[in-house]
Amino acid sequence: MTSLLRAAVSRPSSRRVARALVAGTCLGVLAGCSLFSKENKHPPTELKPVSATLSVKQAWKADVGKSGAYVMAPMAAGNNVYVSARNGTVLALEGNTGRTVWKAKTDIDLTSGPGSDGSVTSVAGEKGAVYAFDSSGKQIWKKQVNGEVLSAPLVGNGLVVVRTTDTRVIGLDAQTGERRWIYQRSQTPLNLRAAMGMVFAGDGIITGFPGGKIGVLAPANGVLRWESTVSYPKGVSEIERLNDVTGVPVIYGRQVCATTFQGRVSCLELANGQPQWGKDFSSPTGLAQDDTSLFASDETSTVFAFDRQNGNERWKNDQLRYRGLGAPLALGRSIVMGDFEGFVHFLSRDDGQIVARMKTDGSAISAAPVVAGETLIVQTRDGDVYGFVPN
Repeated sequence: MTSLLRAAVSRPSSRRVARALVAGTCLGVLAGCSLFSKENKHPPTELKPVSATLSVKQAWKADVGKSGAYVMAPMAAGNNVYVSARNGTVLALEGNTGRTVWKAKTDIDLTSGPGSDGSVTSVAGEKGAVYAFDSSGKQIWKKQVNGEVLSAPLVGNGLVVVRTTDTRVIGLDAQTGERRWIYQRSQTPLNLRAAMGMVFAGDGIITGFPGGKIGVLAPANGVLRWESTVSYPKGVSEIERLNDVTGVPVIYGRQVCATTFQGRVSCLELANGQPQWGKDFSSPTGLAQDDTSLFASDETSTVFAFDRQNGNERWKNDQLRYRGLGAPLALGRSIVMGDFEGFVHFLSRDDGQIVARMKTDGSAISAAPVVAGETLIVQTRDGDVYGFVPN
């Protein structure tokens, strides 16, 4: 079973603590753990028939390969979607048709999904290998960053930015792979072994850190412009104080919002990190947003909507409890997320009611869906990629 935690200390007691948490509590971030083992005290809620008020049809299906013990999240850029598999396969697919635009194969197994700006596509593999491909799928470089990479590379502004599980963030030249800068921070005693997303915001790179922190790096040199706190650790033991930013921070106007495991959901000023509001909350998968609300599921797979101006709860839906919901996406009037059995659920963003449901191949959907062109795209653990069109 793949560990969800990375211990940054060598004390035997810490190793026992980490093993105990992995054995007893699985957050569903990585596929190596099962949320629904025979010993689980909380069986998944049985699905009830949906009186669909939203029409959704399957437009196409493609296969890329299994994810293994990693979250291979699809990436949309323009009208294409980019997907990868554990076995090293990387595909660019046309969003509206599922047609293969190009296909590439790395020489070692992969540990991350792809990042792309449409011109350069990058993935990470075992032992910190980072690959880049051009717009035709030709490999243009391969570099080593000497650390495990679980997060999809962030590609844009002439950079491929990767982060390792030992908390380094590295800026590589998008055309040559040469290192431009590196940002290093001290490690926390214990952190989630999971992908932490990054996003460009103007001339900055927004990223979450272990310990409930969020910060902005300068793309030119990797200098930390500001750092702020989403949530503070609580409790006495290392497990109780585990408090990492999860998912990708979301940007809207002058506001950046993020959520943590065992912490809070919070919004801050984008310019300087000044806190706007925070609310106790714990999510293993991160946030989605629209212009008025933030959406997230907690550890029980109860889905919440929060007012983005003040954090007030707008609604919650507990009809999918313990179904191992993946990361959410806000799409039109719906919130979309997959579950551990490969169902794709569409919830009304107004009141949280389930308005449609689609079935895939029966394997988990952990990563957030994406939109390419007019098509909603999800990728399953077993490697099937589906294109859906909501009407």
